Amino acid sequence: MARSRWVSKLAVGLGLGLGFGVAWQSSSGDSSHAEKLTLAADGVVRSSRAIFTIGFVVADYKYSLRRFPPDSPGYRAKLSEIHLRSAKKLLKLCESNKGFYVKAGQFVSALRQVPKEYSMILSSLQDQANPYPFKEIKEVIIKNLGKDLSQVFLFLDEQPIAAASIAQVHHGFLKDNQEVAVKVQYPGLKQRMKIDLTTMDILSTSVSWIFPDYRFDRIVSEFERAMHLELDFVQEANNSEKTARNFKMNNAVKIPHIFWDLTTSQVLTMEFCRGQKVDDLDFLKQSGINPLKVAKALMDVFSEMIFVHGFVHGDPHPGNILVYPVGHGNFSLVLLDHGIYTELDEMFRINYSQLWKALILQDPQKIQQLGEQLGVGKYSKYLPVIFTGRTMESKSVLRTQMANEEKIRLKQELRSLKMDDLSSFMESLPPDFLSILRTDGLLRSVMSKLGAPRHVRLLAYAKFAMYGLTINSNVDKGFSVEHVLSRIKADITYLHLRLLLGILELISKLGDMRHYVKNKIGNIYEMVNFLYSSLFVLIERSLRVI
Repeated sequence: MARSRWVSKLAVGLGLGLGFGVAWQSSSGDSSHAEKLTLAADGVVRSSRAIFTIGFVVADYKYSLRRFPPDSPGYRAKLSEIHLRSAKKLLKLCESNKGFYVKAGQFVSALRQVPKEYSMILSSLQDQANPYPFKEIKEVIIKNLGKDLSQVFLFLDEQPIAAASIAQVHHGFLKDNQEVAVKVQYPGLKQRMKIDLTTMDILSTSVSWIFPDYRFDRIVSEFERAMHLELDFVQEANNSEKTARNFKMNNAVKIPHIFWDLTTSQVLTMEFCRGQKVDDLDFLKQSGINPLKVAKALMDVFSEMIFVHGFVHGDPHPGNILVYPVGHGNFSLVLLDHGIYTELDEMFRINYSQLWKALILQDPQKIQQLGEQLGVGKYSKYLPVIFTGRTMESKSVLRTQMANEEKIRLKQELRSLKMDDLSSFMESLPPDFLSILRTDGLLRSVMSKLGAPRHVRLLAYAKFAMYGLTINSNVDKGFSVEHVLSRIKADITYLHLRLLLGILELISKLGDMRHYVKNKIGNIYEMVNFLYSSLFVLIERSLRVI
């Protein structure tokens, strides 16, 4: 009880200071005294609630773990229990504070480096939405476009077709009868963002001070960068058009057209595109569309973004990817919400492509070398585990599940890791790597919902890693001779690689057969053993060619 009262008093004190101070400074000069007071009061409530929740969570960790040595089995069991309890408290905080707290919860749930309890609980925020009254939305549109709605729209539905934490979308028709989707930012959002981000900065610094092994500053910094990008709808429109240019030769990808004369930093008017969420299995079945084909197409699109374009959509959750049937089981993928993008450093793009080639070929020396170049250092040995579910020493076929002995060995090694090891690993990663990890985590989730086997993702990454190593991302991707020749070379390399993967799988099966035959049919054993050895020679020679 005393602990709870202490946290409550601290929350109120800090909340008052944050709420009034930041809110007053962040209000625009033309804001009325009443508007400033309203914003300040709202800031007090939101900041106090956040400080109280985080304070309680920190106290829970400190108090509940005090009797357990960090390397004991009881410590890990208790830690998982606290993770789950704390994640539920953070979920309640996000639901109560709404806005940027929902975005923060969504952001954290997609991070691969957070405990699974947080990812599991906070993932429910992906579908949460609280639309604003149309009266307030109408005021934002008129203020930004400088015209009454009747001068611009033939019809604009007052009920939103989609609502998220920072904006909602309305369906309508322009005066010339063009069908559009109008994305409108919620009023007063930038002022609230300053309060919320300031609160998050202070809390992350405080938690890092109390728990030196937990370094949250970088996650908050990355989230802050993403939010600044997402609040600028002009930048989102530019990202959308750049992605459309990158996929101009791909008819399976649809990017909504932008109406620039009706677009500002707070209002985005675009072509209305029909379709259903990419993970809507009932819709895919009714439309005669094979979910596996959707999974392959999705992985091809995002693999091309990562390895070839170096310009990556940072929020590929199901609500931002639609499937539109075009008949006979065919479809196009509609990509929405282009607010968060990462433009990869060119050297990182090349090194990352080489890393995936090394991962597919299971080349530990090359993985270690590339890990050094990417700044991961001694943690390079965990890269295969993160991306392919294999250890550096794994000899099993890439498409198969990890062997039991391998799982046991990996669990024992991971138990020896401390929290500062994880923090050091995360700090060693370049910003581009963190962005790729988040995108990859979201894609894995969608692939799982589509029921796609894991090798679909691996083969897509392998194919476009080959393309990425042979194609200059800065040149036009049209039908130039250079581009066509590079593509042919990459296709040949990929086919060679896929053949090797097939041989590896066959070798694995022959290995099992060899042991069976040796015990059952001695005369055939030598023939199978000869075939097994010959395949190993073949694959060794092939690996030297790639």
